[in-house]
Amino acid sequence: MTSPAASGLSFWPLPQPVPNLCRRAALQESSRQILGHYNFGLSRLTDFKDEIVFISEAFAQTAPAAAGGGESTLLTMLPLVLMFVVLYFVMIRPQMKRQKEHKAMIDALAKGDEVITAGGLLGKVAKMGEPSVDVEVSKGVELQVQRSAVVQVLPKGTIK
Repeated sequence: MTSPAASGLSFWPLPQPVPNLCRRAALQESSRQILGHYNFGLSRLTDFKDEIVFISEAFAQTAPAAAGGGESTLLTMLPLVLMFVVLYFVMIRPQMKRQKEHKAMIDALAKGDEVITAGGLLGKVAKMGEPSVDVEVSKGVELQVQRSAVVQVLPKGTIK
């Protein structure tokens, strides 16, 4: 069986190689040869073949000037810097303030303080240790919890 090209049938008109031209000129010439073979009924594309713009030419046409690059870099970084500043004042700073207050409250714990733990237990501080606190939840029942689990110190007389 013979190939379509050998029998003279060609489904895609392949361009002939163009000798002694640069790559860009060769690409333009091959595209002209290919587009010149199509007919869409209205008119042949040969009228528009000079309007072909390659992607490399399009990028070259829209490239920014190198002289004013310093100002454009600053302007592109400005939204990122502003978002970080807003994030700092809205989220990071208040969280750091809460952590500082919680640490001061934990350091000020004393025997007999009434506290609420992170688990929701209410009780009086019975014994103080470095990593933990013994909380008396009822007469004779003491639970050992970490100091950081104490969420709030209640006013004296709250627990009856």
